[in-house]
Amino acid sequence: MKTLVIVAHPGLHEGSRINRELTETVGHHPEVTVHDLYQRYPDGIIDIAAEQQLLLRHDRIVFHFPFWWYSSPPLLKHWFDEVLTFGWAYGPGGDKLRGKEWGVAVTTGGAAEAYGNAGYNRYTVEELTRPFEVTASLVGAVYLPVFTVHNAMQLTDEELRRHAEDFALHVTGAVRAG
Repeated sequence: MKTLVIVAHPGLHEGSRINRELTETVGHHPEVTVHDLYQRYPDGIIDIAAEQQLLLRHDRIVFHFPFWWYSSPPLLKHWFDEVLTFGWAYGPGGDKLRGKEWGVAVTTGGAAEAYGNAGYNRYTVEELTRPFEVTASLVGAVYLPVFTVHNAMQLTDEELRRHAEDFALHVTGAVRAG
């Protein structure tokens, strides 16, 4: 299965230890294409036709980003607004993404306990990423479980490697043995 990981992190190469490790680890898989939006579009001007062709060439699409203010960094929202056009992604004739798998992978600075009705943030990550799920439904994609890494800035090297391996398994649809 050909998988596209769309990464949206403006500081991926300068300072994001966890997101860089996740991206580099999954990028070593032959069936995975890593597409860094901030590297590709530093000016924010998106090549819609190129992005749509990229989507068509993949069976699974995973949006990977740090959780900022309960959402994604702004370029990813802009990407959705530009690329998922009426008549192509949804609406009459808009069936180009129908049946593709669609997922979200986020990193948070907070602990897992902070996400939930008893936690600081009051909602689970799954509840807070619901707009991505609804968008998948709108375009006819199959929504995958959310992949989350909490406490991103406090991870040990061993925890970081483990999360990166788990991310690669999640993205490729493989299952960890034992």
